[in-house]
Amino acid sequence: MEFDWNNPPFDLGSLSQREIEESFEDPFAVRLLPDSPRFNVQARFINLGMSAGGVGIFSVYRANGRQIRVVLARPFEPEERFFYQRKMDQTLG
Repeated sequence: MEFDWNNPPFDLGSLSQREIEESFEDPFAVRLLPDSPRFNVQARFINLGMSAGGVGIFSVYRANGRQIRVVLARPFEPEERFFYQRKMDQTLG
């Protein structure tokens, strides 16, 4: 996967670009397409994944088939961590 990090439209805060990229490589990452007419023109997706260091990262992104453009990324909220863990347990269980 190739990422477009040209002028990220958000503040990385405590996250690094590498950690965000690693969250997309997580084999247990959960990817969702928001069900909203607002996103019909330019589809945005959600990724819930863990970095190699164990940081849970919530990302909103666009993809054009060649590149991923991360629109927003931040550490998991407690509910997102719970959802991620439940999906991982279902996959393994």
